Amino acid sequence: MIENRPLTTFFSHLVLLCGVLVVAFPLWVTFVASTHDAVRMTQVPLPLLPGNQFLVNLKLVLFSGLEGSGSPPVGIMLFNSLIMAILIAVGKISISLLSAFAIVYFRFPFRIAFFWMIFVTLMLPVEVRILPTFAVVANLNMLDTYWGLSIPLIASATATFMFRQVFLTIPDELLEAARIDGASPLRFFKDILLPMSRTNIAALFVILFIYGWNQYLWPLLITTDRDMYTVVMGISQMLEAAEQAPDWHLIMMTALMAMLPPAIVVLIMQKLFVKGLTETEK
Repeated sequence: MIENRPLTTFFSHLVLLCGVLVVAFPLWVTFVASTHDAVRMTQVPLPLLPGNQFLVNLKLVLFSGLEGSGSPPVGIMLFNSLIMAILIAVGKISISLLSAFAIVYFRFPFRIAFFWMIFVTLMLPVEVRILPTFAVVANLNMLDTYWGLSIPLIASATATFMFRQVFLTIPDELLEAARIDGASPLRFFKDILLPMSRTNIAALFVILFIYGWNQYLWPLLITTDRDMYTVVMGISQMLEAAEQAPDWHLIMMTALMAMLPPAIVVLIMQKLFVKGLTETEK
């Protein structure tokens, strides 16, 4: 039985509303700023209602870029970020699935030791191993390439650990039934494990896509060609454009464009994302 407490309900909704306002207000300011021109954004007070320059600013940043920032048009940077994020997410999930499959279902010497070696790499983020990683990428001639942007960030101990835990919850009877039916290990992996891990894969894809999209330090190090810049790099360079005041209306429009792809991915995969994070049994 649920008790009806109007006062408690009112205050809980009030707290939730305040939380939504705190989160949503910066987004609203970003949108409003992207709809005004440069002159209005230098006036006080700053506008809180949309203007009529949204399409003009959108066309300018997508196809022309910000003059003097050294960045390419935002459309190119969005494409680079999209390719990088997809390659990182798909690569991490593919490698982690196979490594977890091998650790759980194959018996070979030092199997557990190899798993803990993978797990210990959680203590070695990109920043710690960035110099040797850069040297390897440079020696392989992968600077200013999509492979150079993504491959060094593909390995993931977290995803391997997650899929290992998922595979351990799958009943052994399914493996025995697959053996009786004459299924090979890859057939068992493709027809049984992958469908049963669908929600976990979706949840991990959302997390890893956002992780790849928000990368800044690694792309900054390995890209010298302006046509390979990512959108996060572009926003930083717009803010640091030399000898001129920031064009806040264009910067805010770029930030708004940079927020859309991760938001769209989350909205499209919302149900699978929530199920993948909350499922405990198969």
